[in-house]
Amino acid sequence: MAHLVQTMAYAGAEPWHGFGNLLPAEATLETWQEAAGMNWHIHETPVLYNVAGDSGLHVKSNPDAKVLYRSDTHAHLSVVSKRYNVVQPNEVLEFYRDLTEAGGFTLETAGVLKEGRKLWALAKTGQETQLRGGDQVGAYLLLATSCDGTLCTTAQFTSVRVVCNNTLQMAVGNSTGAVKVPHSTIFDPQAVKETLGLGLSSWDRFVTDIKRLADRPIHKFEAMNFLVKVLGDPNLPLADQPNQKALQQVHALYSGQGRGAELSSANGTAWGLLNAVTQYVDHERRARSVDHRLDSAWFGQGATIKGKALSEALALAA
Repeated sequence: MAHLVQTMAYAGAEPWHGFGNLLPAEATLETWQEAAGMNWHIHETPVLYNVAGDSGLHVKSNPDAKVLYRSDTHAHLSVVSKRYNVVQPNEVLEFYRDLTEAGGFTLETAGVLKEGRKLWALAKTGQETQLRGGDQVGAYLLLATSCDGTLCTTAQFTSVRVVCNNTLQMAVGNSTGAVKVPHSTIFDPQAVKETLGLGLSSWDRFVTDIKRLADRPIHKFEAMNFLVKVLGDPNLPLADQPNQKALQQVHALYSGQGRGAELSSANGTAWGLLNAVTQYVDHERRARSVDHRLDSAWFGQGATIKGKALSEALALAA
């Protein structure tokens, strides 16, 4: 089966999804662009169609749509509205230039999904915290875009738990920790950074939240009720839940089988419950391939599940 991850580069430890070309920490953005397979452009051309007439075939154009294709392979990417604004592969990496050169950020992964239909880069911000038992969590900034209408250009803060590489979009207070730019508008990198607020306040609030989760003990019945709310149907009794296997699997991760489940920050706490769900989504949940799982965990149903788990965990700790 073909991989969704067309090409990828990384610096440091091998990513949890297990793909990519290793780069030195001091690699330039130009080197990243080459190694990540992002050294091409998205071109566009009018949509043409044939009309049969008495004098043969006539080529007509559709003024309301355009075809997007790769400059290097000429592979078709999508058909979109003429108002669709493309974000080029090099723009994804250029977003990080000032952040890496003067802001203390470090690029960790970048790559291409679905033959170029999705593009992303992930950078470590340099902010991290340590919970009880040596449980380290670091802050990252993810920028992703698509050229097939499946994803707005999205910049979002993401946390990574070192012991298990679980990823979680940072929700801070009433904020989702993300800025989404629809393709009907022009992507303005500086405006996105200003809206995100790249200072310490968002991370500090997130750290306060996860420390509350690590300090919140969970009773046996609370754990299963939480998992049913996140993964099941709260209107059905436990015996009638349609996804018994997933519930049992996540409960086992929480009860000691998960990575880092033995740490004092996670053992019997709301933080442990949350990380049982994130490990399930990022590493254990059934998927056609590792790269399908990555796509889901960052942008699809998996990301939705993790967001719901975070909301329910914070409600427990309120």
